[in-house]
Amino acid sequence: MGDSMPPHRISVHQALGGGAVADVLLWRNWSGGIVVLTSATASWYLFERAGYNLLSFGANVLLLLVVILFFWAKSASLLNRPLPPLPDMEISEASVMKVADTLHVWINRGLSIARDIAIGRNFKLFLQVSVFLWVASYIGSIFNFLTLAYVGVLISLSVPVLYDKFQHHIDEKLSVANRSIQTQYRKLDESILKKITMQSNKEKKVQ
Repeated sequence: MGDSMPPHRISVHQALGGGAVADVLLWRNWSGGIVVLTSATASWYLFERAGYNLLSFGANVLLLLVVILFFWAKSASLLNRPLPPLPDMEISEASVMKVADTLHVWINRGLSIARDIAIGRNFKLFLQVSVFLWVASYIGSIFNFLTLAYVGVLISLSVPVLYDKFQHHIDEKLSVANRSIQTQYRKLDESILKKITMQSNKEKKVQ
């Protein structure tokens, strides 16, 4: 009883990939976390509160960057100074293939879910997808995309570190909530879903 640590503690850092992104999300890289939070807050304020247009702002920033680089290169050639230190701007084929493979997996998963609902008549899956889409529609009616993205950044920078710190207590609460949801679903299954299945079987027998 001397060990107060939970027996099956999950490594949140490893679950998040164990790389630089995980270090930022868990605030192990303080400078990276502050940069992400500051950038997201500044972007949200500029486009949501100050009224800047994303297209015009992006175009102006790129225009300023191009003008600075052009005159830097011109002055460098006249004054025999080094040119701007620009890296090779190209996307590797491996990166493109990695993104394509990820999209391929997600698209096939979505099509598989749609097939299970439409052909397999998986009512449980249909109910889960319907609830998810309804919640997404409701959230979308409250927030615009930019605010929703900003809230997503705040959640990403707060929930993982809180879960990593209070994992045992959160897992206990989630376990209780999961049991409650399963109990309610079994009641729903017994009262409604079985009746639907019986009605469907009767219709098939009549045909």
